[in-house]
Amino acid sequence: MHDFRWPALITLGVVLLLFAVAGNVGRARGKYKVRAPATTGDPAFERAFRVQMNTLESAVAFLPVLWLFAAYVSGLWSAVLGAVWLAARVWYAITYQQNAAKRGPAFGLAFLVFAVLALGAAWGVVKAFI
Repeated sequence: MHDFRWPALITLGVVLLLFAVAGNVGRARGKYKVRAPATTGDPAFERAFRVQMNTLESAVAFLPVLWLFAAYVSGLWSAVLGAVWLAARVWYAITYQQNAAKRGPAFGLAFLVFAVLALGAAWGVVKAFI
């Protein structure tokens, strides 16, 4: 039986990140007077909105591979990698909001972690069939 406490903690961290970036968009809507359902306006609002959407898009792909890696490879290592992904996404959100052109390194780190989790999960699932 696997111990899923650690990946569960990372999942809660991802949920908190999603709430934080959504809240940031709400604040930006008020500050820059961008009324819903508009998604364009002041560039600072647009950056906040893109951070939210990019984070949501990434989380949708990240969470399944986190849990598959936890179930078929290691719960602890999925959490370690997940913590790095989470930190990279926070770094990405802060950097993108400040200067979109400098978001690359944070994106690259998050993508690298995602790739490791995805490949490890695939290996673990295939190994279970062999």
